[in-house]
Amino acid sequence: MVDPAGIEIVPLTPERWADIEDLFGPERGAQSGCWCLWPLLPRKDFRALAPAERKAQFRARVESGPPLGLLAYADRKAVGWCAVAPRTRALGFDASRLSRAELGDAPSDVFAITCFHVRAGHRRKGLTPLLAKAAIADARAQGARAVEACPIDTGRELASGEGFVGLASVFHRLGFREIARRSPQRPLMRLDLHP
Repeated sequence: MVDPAGIEIVPLTPERWADIEDLFGPERGAQSGCWCLWPLLPRKDFRALAPAERKAQFRARVESGPPLGLLAYADRKAVGWCAVAPRTRALGFDASRLSRAELGDAPSDVFAITCFHVRAGHRRKGLTPLLAKAAIADARAQGARAVEACPIDTGRELASGEGFVGLASVFHRLGFREIARRSPQRPLMRLDLHP
């Protein structure tokens, strides 16, 4: 997908490893060494890994596929990331008190958009909504009947790093509806997809 501003959004595949590593920072790993594993692993397993181990595990998952999410490019440089996967693969997201499935076990055709990472210098330029739209299209193409997210909804300016789960206002504009709120600032939101 290429948007009118020249942003290209594509799945993260093994040949794009150097691009995601550059975007996340070879040592930094996006958010405090997360390497985008927090939505994929049970919390105790995630916490047990050092940042270097998270990086190695993330790379192994990228190498083995299927894609864990989408990369956005501007001028052939990775500038944004959005994690999207079936809830059944997003074990940490699915088990969280804030984002667990509303009606028990989530079927494999319910996907979750779990996090975003945008390169400094490209923030506040509309990249998150573009990535979210592309994630919805990607989920639909993979047979999803619904997409869920648990973004932040504070009503105030966010501190650095707080918006990695996405903004409720962005998801609301994309047609998501709130289905639960287990924390004052974190609604669980859902978009039902129709054939």
